[in-house]
Amino acid sequence: MRTYASVPFSQVKITGDFWHERLETVLTRTIPSQLAKLESSDIRGSIKLPKPVPPLTIPRQSNNFTVQYFWDSDIGKWIEAAAYALSHRRDAAIEAEIEAMIDDLEAAQEDDGYLNCFYTQREPEKRWTNLRDNHEMYNAGHLLEGAVAYYHATGRDRFLKIMERNMDHIAATFGPGEGRRRGYPGHQEIEIALVRAWHATGQRKFLDLATYFIDERGNTDGVDHYFDIESRARGEDPAGYWFGDYEYSQAHLPVRQQTKVVGHAVRAMYMYAAMADLAAEHDDAALRAACEALWKDVTERRMYVTGGFGPSEWNEGFTKDFDLPNDTAYAETCASVAMVFWAARMLNLDLDGQYADVLELALYNNALAGLSRDGAHYFYDNKLESDGAHHRWDWHRCPCCTMNVSRLVASVAGYYYGLADTEIAIHLYGGATTTLPVAGGEVTLVETSDFPWDGRIRIAVTPTPGTGRFTLSPRIPSWCRGASARLNGAPVEMTVERGYLKITRDWAAGDVLELDLPMGPERLYAHPDVRHDAGRVALRRGPLVYCCEQHDNAEPVNRLRLAPDAPLRERREPGMLGGLVLLEGPARAEDATPWGTALYATARAPARETTMTALPYYAWCNRGSNPMQLWLQEAAD
Repeated sequence: MRTYASVPFSQVKITGDFWHERLETVLTRTIPSQLAKLESSDIRGSIKLPKPVPPLTIPRQSNNFTVQYFWDSDIGKWIEAAAYALSHRRDAAIEAEIEAMIDDLEAAQEDDGYLNCFYTQREPEKRWTNLRDNHEMYNAGHLLEGAVAYYHATGRDRFLKIMERNMDHIAATFGPGEGRRRGYPGHQEIEIALVRAWHATGQRKFLDLATYFIDERGNTDGVDHYFDIESRARGEDPAGYWFGDYEYSQAHLPVRQQTKVVGHAVRAMYMYAAMADLAAEHDDAALRAACEALWKDVTERRMYVTGGFGPSEWNEGFTKDFDLPNDTAYAETCASVAMVFWAARMLNLDLDGQYADVLELALYNNALAGLSRDGAHYFYDNKLESDGAHHRWDWHRCPCCTMNVSRLVASVAGYYYGLADTEIAIHLYGGATTTLPVAGGEVTLVETSDFPWDGRIRIAVTPTPGTGRFTLSPRIPSWCRGASARLNGAPVEMTVERGYLKITRDWAAGDVLELDLPMGPERLYAHPDVRHDAGRVALRRGPLVYCCEQHDNAEPVNRLRLAPDAPLRERREPGMLGGLVLLEGPARAEDATPWGTALYATARAPARETTMTALPYYAWCNRGSNPMQLWLQEAAD
């Protein structure tokens, strides 16, 4: 069923200024600073299994949980991001550190293949007793992803073999058949890693284990729910589960029966990505249909305008349809990173521009906001409105988002292209060069642009001799109005199929396709049932959603009122935060000066004229904490 394949990021060279600057920051600043934080926070040292066993760095909560249970995952994610950096350019110091970590993990692995530093050091008698809560498989998944990435970057398979032993142990412990438990992870992730390992090694056992975890999840056909079984085995009453039911971990129903996006947002997005992977691997129509139903639900009822997911801090996830508050938005960075993963896999199933549109939205807005321009400060949650209290942090007691956003940026080139036997799809723009096998030959594409600031795209096409007829399918984003194209200077008929311009021909060296994707500023309005945005307007230009920071506005941003017909101007600021396009326009702001000491009055406060200035949402809070407003009041007076 997989019609298209993603092109590995290592086969694509980023040349455009926007992503090249972000990539350089991650390579030179983010990855080294994260290593320093792993060391200072005791995460790095924990995989050495120090003796005597030190006290917990992060105390247990009232439910007996500590985030130290998943410290191994932070090691895995850092190795993955660092391995991606090595794929761009080798670094002896980073390579030596990864090898030292592998030494420690190899020493920590038990004779039967079990690998979890927390349990081995602190609670060896309790291993595999609480899949629901304690992240053992989540840790294993991130370590496996790190091992696959390091193998691809260096060709060294020592870490991969360590993790293969670990997966063999898991497969011997869990699954159908005599002597095995019918368990699956409480926090999904390992499924994605197993499919990646299958692709890296060709060993079907990895695919089989991923398939089992997805197929078994939520199964109560003739058996008790597995999380109930293990809860009773621990001497606990399943009814006392603090999240109430298993919607929290998307284990309330078998996955093919799920149509509503519920629970913890990151777990959900990881699971949906794995479901899309397996739908493609097995040509599974029911799994694909579930993915499509879930996609429709989340994008039509439960997604922030920034491509953020999950409004609630309580469950780090979803609540009810159209519940999208702004000042209390959670919209965890990890959830948007995971949405990029899911959207990319849906594109491989079906070349439909709706998937690339959301991929681009989440990537350029909510996910990218998670990393500061200096590469060393982060957002865990992403508000759409702030009184100035919300701020970036240099680390977090649960630092999952730090390495998640760095591994995304380091591999962003892997989301540019999709490849079929006789077709190349271009999902993203921004300056890139690649050489791809197609139609019995190879073709080099050199895409040149100043995206996302300018929608003029130039694509030079150079096939090798003997390359057959193939289709080049550049994406026409849904935000674009009036797109046009020229091939070797001549106008191209805009035959757009589900968001992609299809051009099939015998391509020749020297062919140049030019796209013009107009990206003027426009207003966005929320569905009438999103009560938090009633009477408000958001601004967008191209793939970027905008917000107003107090730094750039004379009046308090929460008081700004933008008329529906107020003209919006673009202003290029090449020296601001690496270069931005700002939006400006006339606005009005309520004047509290004559209000006096009254809290309420029978007349509205007078308004005065001002200028509204907005910057891309991803760039906010890079000049210190200050008030920010994304959804502005709209008023005609």
